[in-house]
Amino acid sequence: MIARGILKSGKGTMIIGAAVLSAAGMIPAHAADGVGRAQQDQRPSIVLVHGAFADASSWNGVVQRLQQDGYKVYAPPNTLRGIPQDSTYLNSFLKSVKGPIVLVGHSYGGEVISQAAAGLDNVKSLVYIDAIMPDKGESFASLSGRFPPAPLAKAFLTVPFRNGDGTTGTDVYIQPGKLHATFAQDLSRQQASVMAATQRPIAQSAFTDKLTQAAWHDKPVYVLVGKQDRGIDPSLERYEAQRAHARRTVEINSSHVSLVSHPQAVTDLIVSAARGSGNR
Repeated sequence: MIARGILKSGKGTMIIGAAVLSAAGMIPAHAADGVGRAQQDQRPSIVLVHGAFADASSWNGVVQRLQQDGYKVYAPPNTLRGIPQDSTYLNSFLKSVKGPIVLVGHSYGGEVISQAAAGLDNVKSLVYIDAIMPDKGESFASLSGRFPPAPLAKAFLTVPFRNGDGTTGTDVYIQPGKLHATFAQDLSRQQASVMAATQRPIAQSAFTDKLTQAAWHDKPVYVLVGKQDRGIDPSLERYEAQRAHARRTVEINSSHVSLVSHPQAVTDLIVSAARGSGNR
């Protein structure tokens, strides 16, 4: 009956178009919602790894923005006990996350993600924020020794500790009175004072731990350089980006804690990595 009507009327295009629109209108709304959710699920999860003298709360401004953009975000603890322990712990955490991952490391966290992500196919990109990126066989000490020492190196405070099994070690803190000038000069003094009081130490042995693997050889790399970084020489950060053939390098006028002082710029780079991962 419909076919005969088309032939007699000579308005086949309009009739067919109406039929198609009518059929489209019959698609349940929940089906369209399902398509939207499927697209959302294709986005990689973002895993954020903090550095020395900090905890996961240092990512708060970035987490808030990523969540507002619809990303699933994880900020696991970094125990700051050294590369072997910290990278092994992170590796096991990454294996528990379903789907693709964009892995982000700040400062010492850059070392940890480099080793932890090796061999994990679900980690699609690595993002380094004011970070340390040694190669296999390198430590932070051997890598940074190629460049002038950063002001932060003169602000350390060492404190011995004892483990439950009787072994001992040394923790490294930033002298509270020097944290603002050497670590977070673009934050308010009040904010830096709180940061100094709540800082988490890193084991001194972490400075000389050598990486056994470096995932940045095999995965896309994105780098943010703080041009006013006094914790790691910006020239070292640029060298690392060039050596890793970074897909994108962003430089901003920031201290070492750009994730706190410039969370939007950090978020923008992470989102760029997420979209460039082929999953969004």
